[in-house]
Amino acid sequence: MLGLTELSQVLSLRDVRLSWLLQAWWLAFMLPILVASIPLSPLASFRDLLLGFARRGKTMPPSSSPQKFTVPKKFFLHFYVLSVVWTTALLVLTWNYAYKVAPLDSDPMSHLTGGAHIFSLHNSHPTSVSQRYLVWRSVFLLLLMETQVLRRLYETLYVFKHSHSGRMHILLYLLGHYFYVAVPLSLCHGCVVEVLNFTADQVAEFYVTPAQERISVMEHDFWGYLKPLRKLGWCEWAGAAVFLWGWIHQLNCHAILGSLRQRKTDRDKHLTPTGDWFNYVSSPHYLAEMVIYAGLVTASGGTDLTIWLVFALTVANLCFAAGETHRWYLDKFEDYPRDRKAVIPLVY
Repeated sequence: MLGLTELSQVLSLRDVRLSWLLQAWWLAFMLPILVASIPLSPLASFRDLLLGFARRGKTMPPSSSPQKFTVPKKFFLHFYVLSVVWTTALLVLTWNYAYKVAPLDSDPMSHLTGGAHIFSLHNSHPTSVSQRYLVWRSVFLLLLMETQVLRRLYETLYVFKHSHSGRMHILLYLLGHYFYVAVPLSLCHGCVVEVLNFTADQVAEFYVTPAQERISVMEHDFWGYLKPLRKLGWCEWAGAAVFLWGWIHQLNCHAILGSLRQRKTDRDKHLTPTGDWFNYVSSPHYLAEMVIYAGLVTASGGTDLTIWLVFALTVANLCFAAGETHRWYLDKFEDYPRDRKAVIPLVY
C-alpha cells in the first residue's frame, strides 16, 4: 500500500499531466489561428479553409458549406447548458474540498467530521498556507466563471433572437463544447485531481457511516465557506474588478444586439448596432470577452501558464472572427462608420 508521501507524489504527477494536456490543447487550438492570421499570400488557401470552419451566422454564406456539415446557430444554447452544469459541479466540489481540508485560518484536518478522517488520511491534502491559498484562489476563479456562464445561458434563452437561417459549422459546434469543458478545468487544474479523489472518499464515507451519524457529516457552516474568500489578496480582487468591467460591457453589448431583432419579422434582417463600445469597434462583445479573460489572468496571480494560454487563445480566436465580422459590415453597409476598428480600439 502506498504511503502518504508516495501517494502525494502520484497525485502531484497527475496534476502535472493534466496541466500538460490542457496546455497542449490550448496550443494546438491556437497555432492554426495564428498561422492563418499571417498576411502572406501562400497562406491564403489555409486562411480560407479555417474561415470556412469559423464562420457563423451572418458571416457564413449559404453556399459556403453543405447544410449537412452545419447546425443552427441557436445550438449555442448547448454550450452554455453544458458549461453551467460542468462549472457548477466543479465549483461545488472544489469549494467543499477547500472548506474541509484547506482552511486558511486553522488546521487542514479540523473540519473533517464523523468518519471522514478514515478515508481522508489516505489522500494528499494541501498543508502549507500557500497551497491552501491556491485552492481558495481556484474557488474564486470558478465563482467568476460561474457568473459568466450563467449570464451567457440567460442571454441565449432570453436576449438573443437568432436568425432562422443562421448556422455554424459542426466542427465549431463540437470545439465549443470542448472549450467550455476545458476552461473551468484550467481554472482549477492545480487541485482538481485531489478534489475528485476527496469527493470519492466523501461519498464512500457517507455510505459506511451509521445513519445516526450522517446528520453531522452533512452539517455545514455556511459562513465558514465564505470567510476565507475575504482573505484573498489584491490581485484576486483587482482581477475581479477587471472581470466585472468586461462583464458589464458585454451585458450591454449583447442587449444592444438582441434589441435589433425584437420582432420575429426582423430576425433575418441585419442592422448597424450603435451604443456602448459599438461606437468604437465592430465586435465590442468580443472585446469585452477579452477583458473578462484578462480579469481571470489577473485574478490567478498572472503566473499560471495554463490560464495565460486560455487568454491567448481567446484573444487570437476572437480577433480572427472579429476581422471577418468587420469586413462583412463594411461590405454590407455603405454608410458603415469607417473610423470603427474591428475589435481593439485604435489598433485593429
